[in-house]
Amino acid sequence: MEEELEASAVAAVEALDLGGTAPDFSFFGMFAQADFIVQAVMIMLLGASVWCWAIIYDKYKRLRAVREKADEFEVEFWSGNSLEDLYERTRHNPDHPLAMLFVSAMREWQRSTTTLTGKIAMGAQERIYRVMQVTVSREMERLEHYLGVLATVGSTAPFVGLFGTVWGIMNSFQSIASSNNSSLAVVAPGIAEALAATAMGLVAAIPAVVAYNVLSNDLGRYANRLEGFAEEFGTILSRQMDEE
Repeated sequence: MEEELEASAVAAVEALDLGGTAPDFSFFGMFAQADFIVQAVMIMLLGASVWCWAIIYDKYKRLRAVREKADEFEVEFWSGNSLEDLYERTRHNPDHPLAMLFVSAMREWQRSTTTLTGKIAMGAQERIYRVMQVTVSREMERLEHYLGVLATVGSTAPFVGLFGTVWGIMNSFQSIASSNNSSLAVVAPGIAEALAATAMGLVAAIPAVVAYNVLSNDLGRYANRLEGFAEEFGTILSRQMDEE
């Protein structure tokens, strides 16, 4: 019994000898006690995580808005009212990709109609399809802007955190060598700081990967919706060309 008490007292003394107080294993405590390189890694990963969450929120909000506006526009488009009237109401402020697609096609349609004879110019159908394809590509590029950041963070953050872990463990071994003491009290703070860097890398990477996959699928479905609308609208214009 006395030997166990003496061992506990020695361990407590060794812990206090490290800096006069017991190590602080809270997140902020480990950050404050960490090496400069490990601190830089933690700050980098924290900034990447905040940036990713800002992108995720912006993309989710943007996709939700364009889907709702697309639903409203398609209801009006298929209501049977005049497309010219819809174009006049929409062309001044096409605030979502589907409206932009419709306006660009109608604008090219009107340009392809000669003002004197009212006939359709040669090659109009091909130009209208080309304009719609360019519009779809441009609008999807805008929606996908910054999405690559999520993929980059998701693939690199774990390795950045691992670098901080390796550096922290190296410092722990250096502490063992300099103090000639391999007790847990000497090794534990450095290892805890190192593992905190790995944890932050995973905290940044996991949401980024999940959000990238979800948003990519949602954007892919929306792109298919735009392409489907372009095909249907192109068919309507082609039929009208044949009638004229």
